[in-house]
Formats: sequence, structure tokens, C-alpha cells
Amino acid sequence: MRETAPVRGHLPDENPGFVGRRTELERISAALAEHRLVTVTGVGGVGKTRLALRAAHRAADGYPDGAWWTDLSPLDGDRLLVALVADSVDLSDHTPGMATTGLCHRLAADRLLLVLDSCEHLAEPCARLVAELLAAAPGLTVLATSRRPLGVEGEQVVHLDPLPPAGGDALELLRRAAGEEFTAAGPAGEICVRLEGIPLALELAAAQIRLQGAEAVRDQLGTRFDAPPSARFDLLAHTERVWPSRHQTLRSAIGWSHELSAPLERLLWARLSVFRGPFDLASATAVCIGGPLNRATLPGALDGLVRASVVRPPDAAGRLRMLDTIRAYGATWLDRTGETGTVADRHAAHFRGLARRGEAEWHGARQLRWYRTVDAHHTDLRTALDRLLRTDPDAALDLIGSVAFAWSCRGRLREARDGLEQALLLSGARGRTRARALWALGVTLVLQGEFGPAQEVSERCAREARHTEYTERLEYTERPEDAEGAGHAGHHGRPGDLTLDAAALAGLLALTTGRPMAAHIVVGHVLDAARGGPADSAARLRCHLVRVFALTGLGRLGEARDRALALRALCEELDEHWTRTALEYQLALTGLLEGDPATAAGHARAMLEGTRGLGASLGVALGLDVLATALAAAGDGERAADVSGTGEAYWRSTGQPRRGLPGLRALHEKYTDTARATIGEPAYEEIFVRALTGLPQDGLDRALRSPRQA
Repeated sequence: MRETAPVRGHLPDENPGFVGRRTELERISAALAEHRLVTVTGVGGVGKTRLALRAAHRAADGYPDGAWWTDLSPLDGDRLLVALVADSVDLSDHTPGMATTGLCHRLAADRLLLVLDSCEHLAEPCARLVAELLAAAPGLTVLATSRRPLGVEGEQVVHLDPLPPAGGDALELLRRAAGEEFTAAGPAGEICVRLEGIPLALELAAAQIRLQGAEAVRDQLGTRFDAPPSARFDLLAHTERVWPSRHQTLRSAIGWSHELSAPLERLLWARLSVFRGPFDLASATAVCIGGPLNRATLPGALDGLVRASVVRPPDAAGRLRMLDTIRAYGATWLDRTGETGTVADRHAAHFRGLARRGEAEWHGARQLRWYRTVDAHHTDLRTALDRLLRTDPDAALDLIGSVAFAWSCRGRLREARDGLEQALLLSGARGRTRARALWALGVTLVLQGEFGPAQEVSERCAREARHTEYTERLEYTERPEDAEGAGHAGHHGRPGDLTLDAAALAGLLALTTGRPMAAHIVVGHVLDAARGGPADSAARLRCHLVRVFALTGLGRLGEARDRALALRALCEELDEHWTRTALEYQLALTGLLEGDPATAAGHARAMLEGTRGLGASLGVALGLDVLATALAAAGDGERAADVSGTGEAYWRSTGQPRRGLPGLRALHEKYTDTARATIGEPAYEEIFVRALTGLPQDGLDRALRSPRQA
């Protein structure tokens, strides 16, 4: 069997420093063959994660629907547990029901391996979720890592001990981590014994060997570890969950690394513990400076922590992280210094500012960059939101209102809706922040197909927008020098961006419920009254987009096409991606309605390129539907079947049945029937099922090839 293989699903790359564990790997492989839940247990730092990852790579070929990895360590509670697991299996859950319903439906017919890493701090919620998923999905197997068993019926526990201290594997791990050759009879062998073969402790020692040499490290460990436990280090009392009382060696090794760190490095270690996900230098600087740590001294302290293996080296995107065990140690020191609340507030303020900058940059050339930035910092944005919901609900409303639209575009509808509804309930803020949050909630509800609640939120959004802009106009009248107020509210009673966005939301709701005339009227009314062109703001551009779709729905195809082409050219000048992608979808639909399937297919492929870049599964599903329809209309039944099967796979990743604008649904059904008749029902079904059960990314790659490339 291959050690690693390209597989359906998603597994992180393996640690190149993996050593030994042959017996344990065989035990896990045997357990996975016989049991649907296998839990690897052991003390912190013993190597549960890297062993589970190696076992998952080895087993992946045995699961037709892939092996999928979920890292639970960033979660600070179970509220977003299901959302994180759903995201890890590429379920951009658009369903409006209970959180687990969409996930159960996604997994029900699949044969896959789901790895849940670091369950110990969420053992009971994980147990409930795993039991529900195993009951709903007969083909599901779960491999979990935890410091204690989950306690689910049928669970097979594989306990992981440290590497044999006097064996060759512990010495080999130390050798690889330190980058030096050692013999068992020398100081390196003594280090392995002193540290009891615990992999994380050996990695910390290896970092010190690189700095001081093996003999110096051996002598330090001898001096410290031979002392009574109370005298080894200035250690703190930890909870049983973090520091098992039966095994203090790792705790002592981390304390030793802490003692050897320079004072600024210790301070930075403590402050960095507030990050729950990967972080970059800019974020670390914004959150952690203060006192002796400043912009000049922080980079050196950070480099020192990387050299000591306290912080993992930066990845290709420049992001760093700490292992959860080391982060937890730093958090205790942060608490001891009395800075926990201060640094958490600074962290929340930083990510609130990042969210606001991302929203401000949405309309323009930096849209894609900030969209990806918000996505990369998703874990810490959630952490900041949770902090602000407890300490400053008005600020929480501002943060979630700034990122919710980007989250919804990315398919994180449940998280967007949950955050918006909580913040709107807890915050008493009125005005611009509330109107923006109501608009974002309305869009989320429409995308979930919750049209009744969306209508109510749309009306609240419109009222809040009118009230806010009326109030701002009064303030501007009293203080005409306030140019910013004029920009917000519009001049002389004209609608401002809040009213424009409220109209765009009402228009979107009308379009998705088959009322193009209502959509045309509502956006036309505010656009006629507003001053400025579509390039002036994102709200204006959204209203113009809705009007184009409304014209298409009304059958005014020539006018719709001309307006869409003009808007697309404007988006290209702005380097705006989201609206441009939606316009390609509309132009593809117009081409179909005008009887030009070749043109429709070209626009559909352009839309798919855009949605793939945005990571929007719903957009990909919609684009594949319009492309399949265009191919069927052109008489290419085989490719239509292939694209339609891939589209079904993407629809399943949203947790919803196929849907879209009413006009496209009718065309899709019509031309699909034609394609089935052209190539025959058995041939169509064979191609469709092959695409549905294959790798979705491969199907998307095939769909994006032009006829000449195919």
C-alpha cells in the first residue's frame, strides 16, 4: 500500500519528520477495517495528530468518496462545531434547517473517512455529533484524536504511548529535528530518555540543540529534571484537561523552553496565545505590541520563538501558528500577567478593523485580495466576533456586518446568519451599522431559500435605511460643513447607499421568487432618484445588476444584454470580480433565451472561472447548470451529461436541490430532455453518474475546456 496518494477529499500534507509508529499504524488500519469510529488517545504532544494524518493517507484509497480532515483546535466552544465540520467536507451549507440536517444529508450516501482532530476540549459535543452522523450515514467512518475517548457506542480506542525512549525511533526523530547525526551512547540518547520519548518534547529539545549543542541541553535537562517537580520551573497550576496529572514531562519540557526564551520572547509567546488560527507578522504586530515589545523588537522575538520551535515556521503564504498545547501554556502566562482581557480586546479590535477595511475595499481593484484576506483570517474573525458579542455587542454588529456578505459568498451561510442574528439581538445600535447588518442578513436568507423571513428582514432593512439617511440629512442641514454626512445620505433628499442596498435586496428577493417586474420597479425607482453612476459605489452597482436580471426576466433581452455588456466593461475597469461573474451568468442566460448556445457557453465558462476564484460552490453549481443547458441546446449531449453530473455534485455540496432563476430551470429541463433523447437514456445516465461520482474538481476542469481543447 502506498504511504500517500492523491485522493478525493482533503487531507493536509504530512509532516516530513514522521518517524516510526509501524505497529500503531497497523493497529489503526485494522481498527478502521472493523469499526466505524476509531479514537486515538494519549497525552498532549505524544503525536496523535501526525499519526492520525499518516493513517488517513494510508487508508484514503479505501474510501470512494474520500478522506476529509477537520482540525477542531481553533474552536473555543461547540457553537460552530457543525459549521466547521461541514466546511471541512466542502459542504457550503445553504440549507435553512437544523445545523446537522444538511451535514447528515451530505454524508448519507457517501463512503468516506472523516478525521476529527483535537476533540478533547469538545468531547461531549463531538460525541453527540459523531453518533448522529454515524446513524445517518451508513458508509461513514470516523477517525478521531482526543486525550480521552469520546464514549460513543461501538468506539474502538487506540491508545498512543510515547516513542520508546531508548529505542531508535526517538533518536531518529531528534536527529531529523536537530539536523545532526547522533549515537545512542552519547548525550542525545540521554536526552531521549530524560524526555521519555515524547515527540513534542523532543522537538523542543532539538531546537535548543541547534542553538546550544547536545551536551549543553543534556546537562540542563539533567539539572532541571532531577530536581523535585515543585522546584523544576516556575510552573502554573493547569486544569486536568490541559495538563494530565499522570504525565508532567511534557509540561516540564515546555516550561524549560519557556525559561530558556528571552524575556521579550516570553512576553510575545503569552500574547500570541490569543490567536486561535494562523497569523501573519502584521497581525502579530498589531495585537502584541506594547511596553518593551514594539515594531522594532517584535520581529526579532518572533524569530527567536520560531528557532525554538515554539512557533511553527511560516507557510508559503507567510502565516505562522502555535500548536494548541504550546498555545495553552502561553495563555496561562498571559493570565498570570493580568493581560488576558487587554490582549483579547486588542485582538478583537484588530480584526474588527480588518473586517471594515475588507468591506471598504470590496468595490474596486483590491476586492479579490481582501476577499481572500478575510477568508484566510476566518478563524480569528470568528474569535473576535465571539469576544465582542460578550463585551461590546455594538462593535460585534459592526464586525459581522462588515464580513457577512463575504462569508455568504464563500458559502458560510450558517456562520453569517448566526453571527448576524446574535448581534442584531444583543446590540441596541441604530443607524448605518444596523441597516448594513439587516441587508447582509436578508441576502443570507435569500441564499438559504428562506423567502418568508427574508421578506420581513428586507422590510426592516428598508425602514432602517430610510430612517438613517433622513437623520443624516437633518444633521447635514444643521452642519453643512460635514461633507462625510452628505456623502452618506445623498444630497437634497436623494437615496443614499443604504436605500440603494435595501432596494437591491428587495429586488433580489423578487427575482428569486419569480417576480421580475417587481424587481425592476423597486430598483428602477431608487436608481432614477439617486445621483451618480454604477461605478460610484457597490450599492449602486448591485442595483444595476438586479435591473439587468429583471430586464432578462421580462423578456427585454436586447436591452438586458446591452446593459450587461456595459456593466461588465465597467467592472473590468474597476477590476471588480463578484458583479462581473454575476453578469457573465446573466449574459449566458440571455444567450440561451436568444437561441445562441455557443455564446451562452462562452459566458458560462467565464462565470465558472470567476466563481472558482471566489471559492463559491453555489455559483459553480449555477454556472455548470447554464453551461450544461447551453451544451444540450447545441446538440452536444455527451458533454451536457458530463457537465450536468458535475453540477449535481456541486449542488449536493450546498446541501440543496437544484435551483436558480425560474427561467433557467425551465430551459435546463427542456434541453436536458433533448440531450437524453439524442444520445439515449442509458448513455446519458452512464456519463452523468460517472461525473457525479468522480472528483468534482476534475469535472469542473473538463467543463472549462472549450470544444477545441476537449
